[in-house]
Amino acid sequence: MEQNNGQEQVVAVRKNGDGSIVEFKLSSGNVVDYLTAQSMVRNNEIQNLQLFRGRDKEEHIRSVPDGRTDNNLDSLPTF
Repeated sequence: MEQNNGQEQVVAVRKNGDGSIVEFKLSSGNVVDYLTAQSMVRNNEIQNLQLFRGRDKEEHIRSVPDGRTDNNLDSLPTF
């Protein structure tokens, strides 16, 4: 699933007991933590994700809005 432009895709997520995403499984099979994923999104290494600043003033990851729900992070399988 890795794209020609070198970007990876998130194929699954791991959530903590509160339901917050803490790790991402990438199309390469690598698993990265939230901070690593933020850095990868910032460097345009993961497709279809973007960073935004929440009400808590922290930087968060979300899917690029495209009108679909099946590719939202919360809709992905867990691992």
